[in-house]
Formats: sequence, structure tokens, C-alpha cells
Amino acid sequence: LVNQLTENEKRKGWRLLWDGKTSAGWKIANGKEFPKKGWSMDDGVLTVLGVREEGKKVSGDIETVNEFGNFELELDFMLTEGANSGLKYFVVNDPKKGKGSGLGPEFQLLDDKRHPDAKEGVGGNRTTASLYDLITSENLSEGGGGKRIQGPGKWNKVRVVSKDGHVEHWINNLKMVEYDRHSQIFRNLVAKSKFSPHPDFAQAAKGHILLQDHGDMVHFRSIKIREF
Repeated sequence: LVNQLTENEKRKGWRLLWDGKTSAGWKIANGKEFPKKGWSMDDGVLTVLGVREEGKKVSGDIETVNEFGNFELELDFMLTEGANSGLKYFVVNDPKKGKGSGLGPEFQLLDDKRHPDAKEGVGGNRTTASLYDLITSENLSEGGGGKRIQGPGKWNKVRVVSKDGHVEHWINNLKMVEYDRHSQIFRNLVAKSKFSPHPDFAQAAKGHILLQDHGDMVHFRSIKIREF
């Protein structure tokens, strides 16, 4: 069901994070209001338009008004050709920085075949479903066999599970990443990544959930969550 919950989901505690029509519950990252440009809501689809003026994004990332700690999150996304975006969580706002961007662990959303970022980083850790710049996604559910990700123009289903520091990335019902954000191993990964200037990266008890404006058009729908 698009932008709707089944009776079974309701019984299990799921609720919509986006109502499919309005900006209720969302705002520009590190700010207070929903952006007036750069995002659209039409026919049950939330779209980052990828609009630029004089080479700069006219909008920025959007995030939930509320913060979340232990949760299970699901959404559908559809890339356009060559697009780059991301789903971040445990995002902590910084009043010293400008609005429109937020720092947090990222479920990478990327056209791996066409976007150059897929070849950056280490060992593919900037490809779709990876923990961006930290852990490369791979088909853990089947011990190989590829990611089975639909290309641009088709919908894919994302799931992120976070409970007591344990985090999982899923795409199209296949587990792609699993890690403990409070572990020594994770801290060492951060220390060797682009996030090394932030020793407390991903350590907050709660944080915002964020959809990234990376200057490309990407579509989202059926954003829902349940808390543990």
C-alpha cells in the first residue's frame, strides 16, 4: 500500500513518517521551516528536485522534526539516471553551521553504474545501501549473489533497523550492512574515514532522520517507522 499502513502494521506499532500530502513532521535540516524551493509533493511522491541556481542548491536536506533512537524505518525510493542522494539517521543539528545539511551515518542511495562516487572511497563503500564511506554493502542474506537493486526509474525498498547500537541496512528484503555503532571497530572505521574530525560521529542516543538533497532528482514514498 502506497503511503498507507495495513491493519497488521498498525497493530505492530508502525506509523507514517510522511503523510503523502504535506510537509507535516519535516523541516529543512539544521533549521526550523520546510524549504520553499527544491522539494515537491505530488501524487503521493516526495521528490527532491535537484534544482540549482548559479551552481548552488536552492534548498538542502530535509529531516524529521522528531528524533529517534531504537527504531525500524522503511521507505521506497526511485533514482533518476546518474542521481545521488542518501538516507541519514542519528543526525544531530549544529547551530554553528548553516541550515540545509546534517551529519549522520548514511544509507547511500546512488546510481552505481553512472555516478562517479561509486568508484570513490574504499572497496565500494560509497555504493548503494553501503554505510557511506565506512562499510561496503553486500548481500549478507544470501552470502553473495549481488544486490538485486532496481535501476533508475524503478522503485526500491529500504529498511534500516536500529536497536541498542546494533544497526542493519536492508534493500529489497536483503540485508546489506550490519554493524554496532558503539563498538571499537566502528570507532576505528570513523577514524580512518572522512568523518574523522567528528569523534562522536553516530554516538547520539537519538537523532533526526534525513533525506539528502545532493543536487539530483530522487523520489521517495511510503516512509514509515516503528519505535522499540
